[in-house]
Amino acid sequence: MDLKPIGGDAGDVIPAPLLVLAAAFCTQSGQALGKHLFDRLDPLGVLCLRLGIAALIVVGLYRPIRRPRTRRQAAAVAGFGVAVAGMNLIYPALEYLPLGVASTIQLMGPLTVAVAGSRSARDLVVVALAAAGLWLIRDPASGPLHWQGLLLAGASAVAMGSYLLLSRELAGTLGHSALAVALPVAACLWLPAGIANNGATMIQPQMLAWGAAVAILSAAVPYSLEMAALERISAATAGVLLSLEPVVAAIAGLLVLDETLSIRRSLGIAVICVATATAIRHANTSANTRRPTAGSPHSAVRTTQDRQWDDTGEQR
Repeated sequence: MDLKPIGGDAGDVIPAPLLVLAAAFCTQSGQALGKHLFDRLDPLGVLCLRLGIAALIVVGLYRPIRRPRTRRQAAAVAGFGVAVAGMNLIYPALEYLPLGVASTIQLMGPLTVAVAGSRSARDLVVVALAAAGLWLIRDPASGPLHWQGLLLAGASAVAMGSYLLLSRELAGTLGHSALAVALPVAACLWLPAGIANNGATMIQPQMLAWGAAVAILSAAVPYSLEMAALERISAATAGVLLSLEPVVAAIAGLLVLDETLSIRRSLGIAVICVATATAIRHANTSANTRRPTAGSPHSAVRTTQDRQWDDTGEQR
């Protein structure tokens, strides 16, 4: 029996923008919960459980799965899996950085994709805003931001940008199946390190339960809520709403982890959110939302106007 994506019925009664904001809240709350587990598992153990359990959930939600039929597709899916694995470097980054700061740096990936190659005055202003936001986040008076965390969060941003570019290529032919194949690839890439660092602790029932909670909260639920919302609003609108995630991350960090940010760092986060929302809105409007865009950092999203594909990958 096929599983129905979470949020399918809720999408009929809850306003679509609230679904997108709920997805952002779930994502960042899940990451905060994951960081909360660092005293029991190291970051690699947490992300390994998250990816492994999320892979099982997504494979169950979106079957039957279409397999790559060409070498190009297979290479793209493999790269997609590597990108998903790289995005999860935000978990090791959280060992050194507050959740709000790490999430803001990760958002630079979608921002870069949105403005790459543009010479418009608007996008130059966006770049300037992003640079100003990063300068504000630095805030030496609030204590140093460890270079290890900045490097890991930056690598996660690069991976997120790659993820978005690959999602555009794969969504038209493999759709949800691309993520259902890529997630197990990503989980397998991290599994050896997770086991080496944590051993049998990872498979203790309590740890598996916590890992399932992180996976459901930060992956399965947000992905399904976004898909339900995108049946009724454009990818551009969803992208603007999801660009608020660093703000949500800062709030989740405060409530779950008792992480407080200075006024200067909070202002820097807000500036980068504005820059990203502007860039994504402009990029998606230019593309007229005809294909997956940099609007969603969690999934290769498709609007209801997109073409539908059967299980052989041929247009219906």
